[in-house]
Parts: sequence; structure tokens; C-alpha cells
Amino acid sequence: MSYIKILNKKGLITPPKHVVNGIQFEVVMGSVAYGVTSNESDIDIYGFSIPNKEIIFPHLNGEILGFGTQTQRFEQYQQHHVKKDNKVYDLNIYNIIKYFQLCMENNPNMIDSLFVPRRCVLFSTKVGEMVRENRKLFLHKGAWFKFKGYAYSQIHKIKTKKPEGKRKEIVDKFGYDVKFGYHCVRLLNEVEMILIEGDLDLERNREQLKSIRRGEWTIEDISNYFNSKEIELEKLYTNSNLRYSPDEESIKQLLLNCLEEHFGSLSKCVFIPNKVENILKDLELFIDSINNKYKEKI
Repeated sequence: MSYIKILNKKGLITPPKHVVNGIQFEVVMGSVAYGVTSNESDIDIYGFSIPNKEIIFPHLNGEILGFGTQTQRFEQYQQHHVKKDNKVYDLNIYNIIKYFQLCMENNPNMIDSLFVPRRCVLFSTKVGEMVRENRKLFLHKGAWFKFKGYAYSQIHKIKTKKPEGKRKEIVDKFGYDVKFGYHCVRLLNEVEMILIEGDLDLERNREQLKSIRRGEWTIEDISNYFNSKEIELEKLYTNSNLRYSPDEESIKQLLLNCLEEHFGSLSKCVFIPNKVENILKDLELFIDSINNKYKEKI
């Protein structure tokens, strides 16, 4: 059973009903997935659900996009600091459409959720497995710009974010927030793997990341790592064999396959050009064969 259903049954969370009923994929993210967890770490759960058909295809309810009263679009369910069995959970469950879009844009959090170690997959339906098995399809060179931006934001947080609570204790101990430091290095390492291998192993550099969390790197070490890696990765970006942009058609087809697996035929919901084109081609061949037979008789 999915964690969303477990927490919902215990009355600890209040997700929309369609999120509970349509959950397809749940994974543990954060320090657990990167192999650097501590006993104090919160448990970050990411995943996606398939909402009701009318939410995905609002025209089925007679809605015209941009006209009159518009149905509020469901994109994401979040609930943080959920306590159960002395653990604290942070939940992020996306509409499958939003999830695919963010993955296609190579959002680092979404890409990580696709590539977590198998031990971190909490729940997965056939649809969830279809997406995970095709996870490399989402990778492209645009990852470099996304991951670099996220890495830079971690350095910016080190310099500007005012620490509170446990974070303040860490800053007082090490001189900066090592959590932001290790995330900066992690993001650069990850995009390096993506550009070179077209794949991602979230645990490969866990010992390096652990050393940062222990305070063995100074803030200057983090900054120097970023600067030197940026130069290396710019060259890797140029030489990488990855496609420059996402293969949108293939990703869209995967999405449609997932929706058909869940709902059955989508023939009354969406226009699918590839199928229509195939039907037309078959029809043309059939007409040609009839005409040829007619000519032979004449």
C-alpha cells in the first residue's frame, strides 16, 4: 500500500480523494536517496498520481478553455512536517501531467525522483514502472542549465539565508550551512554524469557528500569546486552526445500510453495524430487495392 494511503487512513494528512485513489509512484528522496542520511533527517516523499479523467481532459465536462468559469487545475499536493512513528514526512505528489512536464524540463528534483535506487521506491504500479523504465528518455543537454542554476542557488543561500533552529547550530559549528554546500556539489556531480553517461547514479559520490556534511569542506572549498566544475561542465556540454532538447513526441507518447494503461482507450478524450495517420494510410492502401482490381477486370 502507498504511504499516501497509509497516512490518509490514519488521519494524518488531508489529500484530495483523487490523489489517494490515483497514486501511481512514490519514492523516498533527499539524503536517504543520496546515501548520506542521518537519524535526524526528515523523510521526503515524491511521486505522481493520475487524477480523474475530467481533471486531465476538462472538455469532457463541457469546459471551453479560457471561457466562463474555469475549473481549478490540480497540479500538486504538498503536506509537510507530518509526524508518524517518531519520523517526520514531507510529501510532494504531482499530477502525472505536471510530473512529465517537469521531468521533460529536467527539473533536478523530478529527475532525481526517477533515478532513485530501487530500495527508495516505496510504491509503484504498472504505470509507475513504465515511467521508471523509460527514465533515460527524459534526459537532454538542457539539464546543464537547470542543474547549474540550482547549484548556484545553494551557494546563494549559504551567503544570504538566515539560519534558524538546528540550521543555526550547524552554521555556528562549521561556519556555514553544510547542507547547502553538499547539495551544491551533488548537483554538479549529477549533471556531470548525465552529460557523460546519459544516466544517473545518486549514490556514487556519497562518501564525498558525507565529508561535506561532517564539516570537512570549508565554504571556500565549495566555492572553488563550483568555479572549477563550471568550466569543466561547459566543455562537457559542448561535447556531450545527449540530444540538445527533449524528445517531446516520444515523451508525449509515453504519457498517452500511461493514461491508456490507467483509463483504457483515450479515443473519446484526445486526438492522437499517429493513430489517425495510420488509419488513413491503411484506408488509402485499401482503396488503391480495390481500384487496381477494378482496372484489371476492365
